[in-house]
Amino acid sequence: MSFLGWIVLGLIAGFIGSKIVNKRGEGLIVDILLGVVGAVVGGWLFSVFGASHVTGLNLYSLLVAVIGSIIVLVVYHAIRRV
Repeated sequence: MSFLGWIVLGLIAGFIGSKIVNKRGEGLIVDILLGVVGAVVGGWLFSVFGASHVTGLNLYSLLVAVIGSIIVLVVYHAIRRV
């Protein structure tokens, strides 16, 4: 996937993940960064458990990225509150 594709996927996944975790966004830059990290984490977790990882800009990859983004956001909030 191209760099721009990762940015778009990260932005969407970070936005959706932020809305699920804390009902408000963290800001555009933080949403993008946490979304891209979440996409990588989600892809890694899915591949560890035998499922397909991020395959491009499609609905399945968005689901993987959102799940990874939620995990990253929960960890981010746990660390940030300390």
